[in-house]
Amino acid sequence: KLSPCNSLLGVLLSAVGWLCSLCTTMMPFWLTLSTDLLPTESLEVGLWKTCAIQDLGLQECRPYNSLLGLPPDIKLARILMCAALGFGLMGSVLAVLGLNLINSCCRKMDDRRFKKVLKTAGGTLSLAAGILVLVPVSYIAHLTVVRFFDESVPDVVPRWEFGDSLFCGWTAGVLHLVAGTLLLISSLYLQEQNWNLPVHIPLVPVSQRHRSVRISAEYI
Repeated sequence: KLSPCNSLLGVLLSAVGWLCSLCTTMMPFWLTLSTDLLPTESLEVGLWKTCAIQDLGLQECRPYNSLLGLPPDIKLARILMCAALGFGLMGSVLAVLGLNLINSCCRKMDDRRFKKVLKTAGGTLSLAAGILVLVPVSYIAHLTVVRFFDESVPDVVPRWEFGDSLFCGWTAGVLHLVAGTLLLISSLYLQEQNWNLPVHIPLVPVSQRHRSVRISAEYI
């Protein structure tokens, strides 16, 4: 069947998406700036620090001095990316617990229902993590494009461009969305299996049934 493959693939994509989200949050490469005055050096901006990188491989980074002095887009990106990491981690854990490969001490019917709930919760959290990642990344990319093509700024003024973290963030968001979709499809397939399970009807032995009929006849 396709359900176990969907579940396992969804868990793997969710884990890879979470790692990409972590790299996006920690790497100081959200925006990059290079000028003709310093062709051997580029400036990089991240959520937590700014870095000056030279062509020889030398790198000097400085963290932001004040939280209140940060631009609003950096503040928003910090909050949403941290929330995405939390949602993605919880979604991955719940999805792993909802795998059919993980045994539990519940009855078969209860175990299927419990795993369906875990997969549904994991898929929903993964979808939420993907949206939370895509919103700040796309918003900062939008602001960068608007500022890059701003005609009121002279051409001699250097412009910020996309950094590697933005592309990593888009990848993380797509992976989370695909993982959440696969997990929800797997939970729906598991629900259909629950409806098709045979219902166990206890059978009464023939001798015991005849005995009960005989006793009831004597009372009559």
